[in-house]
Amino acid sequence: QAQLVESGGGLVQPGGSLTLSCAASGFILDAFAITWFRQAPGKEREGVLCINNNNEATYYANSVKGRFTISRDNAENTVHVQMNSLKPEDSGVYYCAASLGGWDPRINNVRAECQSAPDFMRYWGKGTPVTVSS
Repeated sequence: QAQLVESGGGLVQPGGSLTLSCAASGFILDAFAITWFRQAPGKEREGVLCINNNNEATYYANSVKGRFTISRDNAENTVHVQMNSLKPEDSGVYYCAASLGGWDPRINNVRAECQSAPDFMRYWGKGTPVTVSS
């Protein structure tokens, strides 16, 4: 059964760091782009950042540029987000989601570009909470 499992969330002081991980099982990660969403209390879920299957990052939340870094390890079927200089407004539940790519005859391989719309996601994790507070 295909699933995504997030880990690494927790309580951290402002200015601190956390590393979130998204582990995939039951499917081959390198045919998918992985998008991280977050949902703060009382707010809608928003796209934060994404990595395509060519290891290119897309940032949807301008506030995290320069502070969050996304990477993927296809051999481990895992995506990581290094979050530095955390702010209280980064608090929320962080979800990873996978969107399936399509065959690109120009490269004779699957190309999985980043997506920010939840409707494009095939698989979702259950989320990991992040609280930034002193």
